[in-house]
Amino acid sequence: MTAAPPSSPGQPRAVEIANRRELLRRRFDRQFESLYRTLPFLRGPVQRIRRRGWWMVRVPLALLFIAGGFLAILPVFGLWMIPLGLFLLAIDLPILQGPVTAATIRLRRRFELLARRWRHRREG
Repeated sequence: MTAAPPSSPGQPRAVEIANRRELLRRRFDRQFESLYRTLPFLRGPVQRIRRRGWWMVRVPLALLFIAGGFLAILPVFGLWMIPLGLFLLAIDLPILQGPVTAATIRLRRRFELLARRWRHRREG
């Protein structure tokens, strides 16, 4: 994939905003591709729920996950539900895509670092 060309000083503000949104959307989509590579069995269900007409399922489900995350003191519910709900909600709310993508990248890098340390300990 090629990135959009940098905006020139004479470019209208609306075009600049559209380019930024497109770059954020691509970055968000790459996180799903990374998820598919890491957990291939999730490809089917995640692609199904990401379909265009499924927003009526996605938004209430995301809100239920977020609400369930705040009930972490109860069994089955947990803090893991909040990021999952935000990830689902970000599909339909472009304003959330940037922060959710950044958080996902940070968490994935931290997980990879911990996995490397764990492998190093087991080997050495």
